[in-house]
Amino acid sequence: MVITFILVFVLGILAGVAGAMLGLGGGIIIVPALTLGFNMPMRTAVAASTVCIIATSTGAAVAFLRDRLTNTRVAIWLEMGTATGALTGALVAAWVNQRLLFILFGVLLAYSAYNMFRTRNEEHKKEVTPDAISQRLRLKGSYYDKALGRRIDYQVSRTIPGLIIMYFSGAAAGLLGIGAGIFKVPAMDQVMGMPFKASSATSNFMIGVTAASGAVVYFARGDVKPLVAGPVVLGVLIGAILGARLMVHMKASKIRLFFMPILAYTAIEMIYKGVKWW
Repeated sequence: MVITFILVFVLGILAGVAGAMLGLGGGIIIVPALTLGFNMPMRTAVAASTVCIIATSTGAAVAFLRDRLTNTRVAIWLEMGTATGALTGALVAAWVNQRLLFILFGVLLAYSAYNMFRTRNEEHKKEVTPDAISQRLRLKGSYYDKALGRRIDYQVSRTIPGLIIMYFSGAAAGLLGIGAGIFKVPAMDQVMGMPFKASSATSNFMIGVTAASGAVVYFARGDVKPLVAGPVVLGVLIGAILGARLMVHMKASKIRLFFMPILAYTAIEMIYKGVKWW
């Protein structure tokens, strides 16, 4: 029991570091590790992961807000789409063919991974022209990049397509039981023209808000097991703080090297599940 506690704690640290740096929440690491490595029930693993996403968001938020990496205006705008999509996904889950959805979202993630590979050496976006909504809502941002040693000023574009993508990412989370962070970062980075660091930090801020509603359900059903969630959450919180500190000192091109394999792996896994269930 003690060894298991320690191993789960270490797992939480690793998931927290990765989640904070990449804006994913760490669930993509926690759920497979708990189910395959520790033979835990899926509902227990998913419940622990949901609580851990909140811990990742909370642990990283302080550092990212202090360094002005998080664009709260963009987060609030996009959260409208994610929350609505999650509600829609939960309502229509019983009537939708999930096999087709797995394949569709897998293809979209694969395309995002390809686009990210093409721009893997970019440290910041080229000139982005803001649209009318972005200007009206003042979605532009700026932060001091410690890795580059200079200030990065950026604009935000394609706000409506970004909101639509967030709606479908929320729907995917509700329908497929996955975290929406894997969709949020590419949407902000590839579609809306935000720098990768700002995209990751803003995604971290958003996933905490999204996961909080789901955590209430898991707590009410008794799926959150203290002996599992406790060490994982503690490890994730420590890992998220470490990951946030590491991220602000790393170049965006280096962070993309960590993100692309995870994106590609998730795409392959989703397509495989869709084909296997056919």
